Amino acid sequence: MRALPRTLGELRQSEFSEKRYGGRTVKQEMRENLLARVEGNEPLFPGIFGYEDTVIPQIVNAILSRHNFILLGLRGQAKSRILRCLGTFLDPVIPVIEGCEINDNPYVAICRHCRQRLEEQGDATPIGFLPRERRYVEKLATPDVTIADVFGDIDPIKAARGGLYLSDEQTIHYGLLPRANRGIFAINELPDLAGKIQVGLFNIMQEGDVQIKGYPVRLPLDILLVFTANPEDYTARGKIITPLKDRIGSEIRTHYPTDLEHGIAITQQEAWLDRGSQGKLRLPRFVQEIVEEIAFLAREEKKIDRRSGVSQRICISSMETAISNAELRALRHKEQVVVPRVADIYAAVPSLTGKFELEYEGELRGAEAIARDLLRSAVGKVFDRYFADADLLAIVQWFDLGGQLKIGAGGSSRELLEQLKLIQGLVDKIAPLGVKGKDDPALVVAAAEFVLEGLYAHRRISRNEERGFFAEEKKRVEPREDSPRHRRSFN
Repeated sequence: MRALPRTLGELRQSEFSEKRYGGRTVKQEMRENLLARVEGNEPLFPGIFGYEDTVIPQIVNAILSRHNFILLGLRGQAKSRILRCLGTFLDPVIPVIEGCEINDNPYVAICRHCRQRLEEQGDATPIGFLPRERRYVEKLATPDVTIADVFGDIDPIKAARGGLYLSDEQTIHYGLLPRANRGIFAINELPDLAGKIQVGLFNIMQEGDVQIKGYPVRLPLDILLVFTANPEDYTARGKIITPLKDRIGSEIRTHYPTDLEHGIAITQQEAWLDRGSQGKLRLPRFVQEIVEEIAFLAREEKKIDRRSGVSQRICISSMETAISNAELRALRHKEQVVVPRVADIYAAVPSLTGKFELEYEGELRGAEAIARDLLRSAVGKVFDRYFADADLLAIVQWFDLGGQLKIGAGGSSRELLEQLKLIQGLVDKIAPLGVKGKDDPALVVAAAEFVLEGLYAHRRISRNEERGFFAEEKKRVEPREDSPRHRRSFN
């Protein structure tokens, strides 16, 4: 690899020439790199699912237009992740004046100290290089954020040591925004930022100046400013000042996954699935679908506050907890395959209840009860995809004739399978799930239990913690005296 230039004189003769880097802004740099990736048919936002036809084209247009922009969306819609991906559109490295706090461009210095160095040292001025990873600066807006945090403050010690007046630009201890010069500065939850800081931001965006301790300081920073906010906060009067909104070039709305496949892809990517344990994880497709359906149903549930949103983290957390429950069961019974079942998703209810805010009616019902209702409804919806036209009457009749089965969440797969085989036709009906009776017992049990849970979701059979699965009371038929009672229980 060719050595990077170390002085301004060497820099002028290198690929980092003044012609290319002299007047090139960060927005122009991102535009050029974005166009090159589009031309090379390279992925623009790897790991972002469901935004290919909605959000990503709008972000691309904002970058090509050299706009500052804001992402508006509820929690858990990958807003921060998208902003962190923006750094990939920056050059791998850029030249800076070595030791400069605000990453000054050697060809267009804005810092007074750097301008003095260039006058004194000329082509011998030392040059450093800033990698793209250090050109992205992010700040979470909270009410306690101060002007000093964002823009900087007067440093009296600096003034005393240098024999400078406090009004001298060289006495400033720079904040996050100036230190992000020639890079990307991201602010999460913009409406939570104090009004005086918002005023400072639009001054930087438009006029390139800011007042620090009453002293006007000219800082023509080269920055892409990007923000995130909740739509309700962003449009509420008094939370964001109008002149700042007017200076934001593009307003882009994010959203939750619109179809199941995108949700599954996100959960697979984000959830901790590779445990490195002895048991091999086999994650049934129907279990994945149930977990995602819970989120879809929760976002439409009237008892849940829609303004707060239901994050995709509800799927990630519940999937991880369900796998942990299955992992523990496999370890206890020394099984080589870890297969999550519907019972394991019920064990993950504590991972669901903290992920949504309830309306008044929901508070009366309780978070756990609502989570269980959502899970039951999700099982019913997924069950219909696989068994809408299936004839499951024989299974229902087994329970109607007095059959009863309690499936313990911690039971051995082989023992549970023997109990499930007593239900006439049950194991024969799991083929639509891609599982056969000769497959690993853990898979067969998970599939058979799903069938029973589906019948329970549609109220064709009943279930409770004490008795397990049994016939719906209104359908219960007492067996004839000459017929054996098909009553089975397993804990």
